Amino acid sequence: MDVIRGLDKIPPKYECSVATIGNFDGIHLAHQGLLRRVVAEAAERHCSGVVLTFEPHPQQVLHPERRPFYLLTTLQEKLKLIEALGVDAVILIEFTTEFAKTTAEQFVQTILWERLHLEKLFIGHDTAFGNRKEGNETFLRRMGERLGFAVEAIEGVRVEGILVSSTSVRHALLEGDVRRAMKLLGRPYNLSGTVVKGYRRGSEIGVPTANIAPEKELIPAQGVYAVTAEMEGRRRPGVLNIGCSPTFGDNRLTVEVHLLDFPREELYGRPIEVFFIARIRDEVKFESPKELVRQIERDIERARELLKPHLGAA
Repeated sequence: MDVIRGLDKIPPKYECSVATIGNFDGIHLAHQGLLRRVVAEAAERHCSGVVLTFEPHPQQVLHPERRPFYLLTTLQEKLKLIEALGVDAVILIEFTTEFAKTTAEQFVQTILWERLHLEKLFIGHDTAFGNRKEGNETFLRRMGERLGFAVEAIEGVRVEGILVSSTSVRHALLEGDVRRAMKLLGRPYNLSGTVVKGYRRGSEIGVPTANIAPEKELIPAQGVYAVTAEMEGRRRPGVLNIGCSPTFGDNRLTVEVHLLDFPREELYGRPIEVFFIARIRDEVKFESPKELVRQIERDIERARELLKPHLGAA
C-alpha cells in the first residue's frame, strides 16, 4: 500500500479512483465494512482503492485545549489496519487551521475530481466535511451529478443495539468495558509502549510486573484485566492492573502487567503491546500486602480461564 503524504505528491496512477474520506480512528467494524466496499468496487471498475484521511486528527488542531485527547489508534496502527483490508493507497492530508478553511466544494473540485478523477465516492452515513460541515450526502450527490462521479452512503452498523462509532468505542473503554470495545472494534483494544522502571513492589511480593509507558492517552478505566501481551513477536497471557496501588498509598496512575509463566528477566527498555480481553475486577485497597497477594492469585486463575479461547493465537 502506498502512503502519500501531501496532495501535490499523488502519482498519475491514481487518476482513476474509488475513494472514501474520513478520520477512521480505530478502524472499527463500520470502518472495515466501508473500506471493503471501496476495495471491491475499485476491483470491479479496474481503478485504485484510495483512502483520504487527515493527520493530525482535525479535533487536535481545532480544539488543542482538549487534554487528554483520546485517539483509539496511532497513525502507524491505523495505516497497518487499512493496509490489511487491501486498500491501494492512503493519502495523508496535513490538517492545519488554514486547511480548515477549505470549503467542501473546493475539496471535491480540486482534490477528489482534479487530482483523483474520482469514479465513485463511498461515505459513512454521518459524513460531513469542509468549512461549516457542508460536505454531507446531499451536497456530494449534487456534486457527483455535476462532475460525473457516483456517490454511495453506507448505513450505520449496530452491534447488540449499539451504533458502532469511534465515540462508542471510547466510551466503552473509559467505562472499563473492554469486551464491548472488542465487539465494536472487531479485535481487542491494544496499548503499546516501553517497559519502564516502577516501584518494584510486584517483585517484592513475588508477583513481578512490567510497568508500561503507553504511547496512547486512551487508557481503559482503572481495574484489573485479563490480557495477552506481545513481546518480540510472541504473545503471552497476562494480568494487567491500571491504577494507583491504593494498598501502598500511591497516587500515580500506572499500567502494569504480570506475564503468566514468564521467566524472571530484565525487561526495562523493551517494547511491549498488550491486548485487552476482559475485565476481572475493580481496583481495591487491601488491608495488607499478604491479602493483596491472595487476591492476585485469584486474579491469575480467573485470567487463565478467560484467556483460554485466545491462547491458540497467543
